[in-house]
Amino acid sequence: MSSPVLALADAVSALGDAWPDGDLGGCEPGRLASLADLLGQVRRLADAAAVQVAAEVARQSRPELGADSLAKRHGHRNATVMIATTLGTSSAEAAKLVEVGDATAPQASPTGAPAAARHPHVGAAVTSGRLGRDAAAMIIRMLDALPDRVTRAAIDAAERTLVSQAVGLELYALQKILLQAEARLDPDGVEPKEEELRALTSLTVRNDRSGMIHLTAKLDPARGAPVLTLLEAMVTADLGRERDAASRGTGLPPRPIPVMLAEALITICEHYTGCDRADRALPGATVIVRCTLEDLHAGTGIATIDGVDQPICIGTARRMAAAGGVIPWVMGTDSAVLDWGRTKRLFTTTQKHAITERDGGCVGCGAPPGRSKVHHLTWWAHGGTTDLSNGVLLCDSCHHRIHDQGWDVQIDGPGINARVWLIPPATIDPTRRPRPAAGHRFTYQPAA
Repeated sequence: MSSPVLALADAVSALGDAWPDGDLGGCEPGRLASLADLLGQVRRLADAAAVQVAAEVARQSRPELGADSLAKRHGHRNATVMIATTLGTSSAEAAKLVEVGDATAPQASPTGAPAAARHPHVGAAVTSGRLGRDAAAMIIRMLDALPDRVTRAAIDAAERTLVSQAVGLELYALQKILLQAEARLDPDGVEPKEEELRALTSLTVRNDRSGMIHLTAKLDPARGAPVLTLLEAMVTADLGRERDAASRGTGLPPRPIPVMLAEALITICEHYTGCDRADRALPGATVIVRCTLEDLHAGTGIATIDGVDQPICIGTARRMAAAGGVIPWVMGTDSAVLDWGRTKRLFTTTQKHAITERDGGCVGCGAPPGRSKVHHLTWWAHGGTTDLSNGVLLCDSCHHRIHDQGWDVQIDGPGINARVWLIPPATIDPTRRPRPAAGHRFTYQPAA
């Protein structure tokens, strides 16, 4: 394994050239973005160096060495305490460094000769500064937790894919991809995991001295999906009404999202207990469960629920499809007319379903379909057509960002299998290199 120190020195030098003084007041936006990129590279390379040092400190502080342990010779109880003390971090973070270092360092064979690392692709990405410590630890933990029935070849291929997809992602998005990867690598393990989550489902209620009622809930993915979908749809509708009122100058100050969620739950309970309000059905308040036709017929594989990260087994998907307010979305039919040219101004329900299947959510930030709408890329008033190739799913925030800041959207290919790309303005990226839409970035993409 090569040392990341020389690359770290180069990155620090480049950062010093770009930031020669300490004053960033009024810094030009392009330069500030460049500084953030350089700082990210420095931090990841520093992580890479710390990982290698931590792994060797742990090796030289093995419990069987007794008083000859490196950590004990320097006055520390064990390697984790020594690393945490030296680096000024927590024991948990020190343990994570050791974990990543152990998984990516060459292993000793029974004969004592060096052997391949357990996770060489993660190791290479960490050493080069493409992947940080936290992302590396998340990938390693998921792969190491897979049961023996998953082959070494499948794990190796998944590791390559995950390393490639993890670069440039924040950790929550990576966690979504890891949940999908785990389910695809071990579909037989999805149903037992669901049973564990169902067993953990609970709701606690307590009153405090002021009379406030406190609710704490844990809901499994399948049964929690209707709750999540309905609450999000109600909040989205409220946000739309508040924006409309604000644009007319008649609105009140915006409410925090937690307040809106609480009020949505109260409204649901009031309706159930006989409230005489008769609001119309909310758009986007239907739970959609997605699976392939082959998996549905075979009774194997997995399915996904819009807005829920954890995949479910086919058995659960079938049970949900039999319930009210749930649409089973089975991929494998193309009999509906999906392109209307300029004969229709608004996208049809079938077109919206197709675009939702293609995009998976907002193409900008990945917000679930319930919080997004289909928008024309070239506006109808400017000659745009009502076709799949001219429509994308966008939340309100990304819709304004794309139109107001000069982003372009490119759709390659026909129908629901097309790829959507976001093209930044030259002020952000002078090369205007296309970036994959969120639905592709945040979805596990195993090699064919």
